[in-house]
Amino acid sequence: MKLLNEFKEFAVKGNMMDMAIGIIIGAAFNKVIDVLAKQVILPPLSLLSDGVNFENKKFVLRDAITDTSGTVTTTEVAIAYGKLFEVFLDFMIIGFTVFIVVKAMNRLRNKAQDSKDKTVVTPKDIELLSDLKDLMEEQNKLLKTNISK
Repeated sequence: MKLLNEFKEFAVKGNMMDMAIGIIIGAAFNKVIDVLAKQVILPPLSLLSDGVNFENKKFVLRDAITDTSGTVTTTEVAIAYGKLFEVFLDFMIIGFTVFIVVKAMNRLRNKAQDSKDKTVVTPKDIELLSDLKDLMEEQNKLLKTNISK
């Protein structure tokens, strides 16, 4: 019963929902990046390289051997460096896109946390802390003037 209560507390605090939303958005984001890499970026690269399809590029270590009837007796052994290039490109696109998104989110968060900026609604806790800081600065000024007299 204690385990059920702990799970309930975990779910109610929002951790589980935050994780679920992050996983769902991440899966959708993966599809977007996959299309961006394979359908938008790789075709021009392939055109620049005289129509080479990177996905099929490989370094063959041993060719496949077929018998007289045409069946493969020994499979081909190859290093698929084209696929590695494609996956690396996907990684670079994802990394750059995540960097841009995080940078934009940080900019918005910093703007929201600036209590003097009235164009964005400041969260209540930041607003209260800012008011407290202002009151403490005012109190310190009063104390300094009283001490110096």
